[in-house]
Amino acid sequence: MADKQEGKKIRIRQVRSSIGTKSGHREVLRGLGLRRIRHEVVREDTPAVRGMVNKVRYLLEVREEPS
Repeated sequence: MADKQEGKKIRIRQVRSSIGTKSGHREVLRGLGLRRIRHEVVREDTPAVRGMVNKVRYLLEVREEPS
């Protein structure tokens, strides 16, 4: 069996409200698992997650998670 290596992780925090944003942006926040202001989640650092973060970057704060 091949060993699965742990990838890099990023910590994503919602810092602004989603009220008044486009519905697609609210869906991206849901997809990331963010529910409210100051809610934080840790996700794998993949191109798909980075694309989602980039779409709503004005609502978020992103930090690299130390390994």
